[in-house]
Amino acid sequence: MTKQNDKSKKIIFLEKTLRFMAVLLLKKYKPKIIGITGSVGKTSSKEAIYAVLAGHFYVRKTEKNYNNEIGLPLAIIGVESGGKSILKWSGIFLKWLAFLILPLKYPKILILEMGADRPGDIGYLTSFIPCEASIITEISESHLEYFKTVDKIAQEKWKMVENLIPNGFSAVNLDNQKIKKLKEQNKREDITFLTFGFSPEADICATDVLYNYSNESGGIKGLSFKLNYKGTSIPIRLNNILAKHNIYAALSAIAVGLYFKLNLVEISEALTNFSMPTGRMNLISGIKNTFIIDDSYNSSPIALISALEVLKNIQAPRKIVVLGDMLELGEETESAHKSIASKFFEIKNGIFFAVGERMQFAVEELRKHKVNPERLFEFSDPMSAGKKLQEIIQPGDLILVKGSQGMRMEKVVEEIMAEPEHAEKMLCRQSLEWKNIPWKKV
Repeated sequence: MTKQNDKSKKIIFLEKTLRFMAVLLLKKYKPKIIGITGSVGKTSSKEAIYAVLAGHFYVRKTEKNYNNEIGLPLAIIGVESGGKSILKWSGIFLKWLAFLILPLKYPKILILEMGADRPGDIGYLTSFIPCEASIITEISESHLEYFKTVDKIAQEKWKMVENLIPNGFSAVNLDNQKIKKLKEQNKREDITFLTFGFSPEADICATDVLYNYSNESGGIKGLSFKLNYKGTSIPIRLNNILAKHNIYAALSAIAVGLYFKLNLVEISEALTNFSMPTGRMNLISGIKNTFIIDDSYNSSPIALISALEVLKNIQAPRKIVVLGDMLELGEETESAHKSIASKFFEIKNGIFFAVGERMQFAVEELRKHKVNPERLFEFSDPMSAGKKLQEIIQPGDLILVKGSQGMRMEKVVEEIMAEPEHAEKMLCRQSLEWKNIPWKKV
């Protein structure tokens, strides 16, 4: 069954209408469009690019998960979805009409994240969104149900490059072998490429990655690395970034900044306070002079192991791991949760907080290996875990909080953050829609 056949006639009508509206706006205002795609890293690259460009141009970026056939036209119009409200959709139409008829101020640059769940998605999106620049972040095993092989995923993502407007620009991750191979096979000679990565072959290369610590408290402050470009090396500080893989987002933003004629000093300054989207490895100040790594947006086995690796490598007198269940793993649920134990053993002075019944598999594995019971805590809900944390945390503690979306682990962070009054802008799932959903066992 094709993707079109999967959809209701109402959805198809909405898609076609929004596409028509978006096309007319793009024809009138002719913004420069940056398209971002990849298996992972799209959102972080979008945020980094926005941080670099926003101080110099009138820029708009996609918000939320507006990266598909409906979301992207809404982003181009500059509105949120009307949902099931006829009144809201009427307001969207009137705003669009005003921009179409009147000489209103419209962004000079659009930064658009483009998802590709199935074959043909990128081709469809770029058929009405003329991208001048493209970013390919990473190619990995995602959406294999529809693509069958990673090579087919790579080919779909690469359509972002193939469909650029004449004399377009593309920044691509040279560390990814699939992307590297596709670049070598590229047939469009009019495209300007900048490659980025940790590979010395990359045009924009990151080396000498270090963690930065406060001289006063000794607590973690972020990452720094050396940027190497055309024989020039300059230090880049990322005060709010902790995961090495998020350096890729900064590198993609550097490439785009150079394309838009910014100098490296301007770009470096803009990236200093670049933050990841809420709930994604964000460093937040905690009560009692503690430090929180807020990774509460979602969880998966690979992402969790990566987060624990980051925690392991950061210096701190004591480390607390607060983990909620990983959901939707099917037959892999038990083995995936048990595998956490071996990674936790690598963390010195570690304390383990388990939230949810699935995380009990990890607790059982830890008990088998005679982990000190005083370092093991079990909870059925995130609120209880947060209350207990308030009791036991000490100055200098480094606390990782992570779990699947349904576990609502942001509620743990809210209990122990130093400035809970800023939760709305610092934490994930803070909209009224989310706040009105009571926590329930999943």
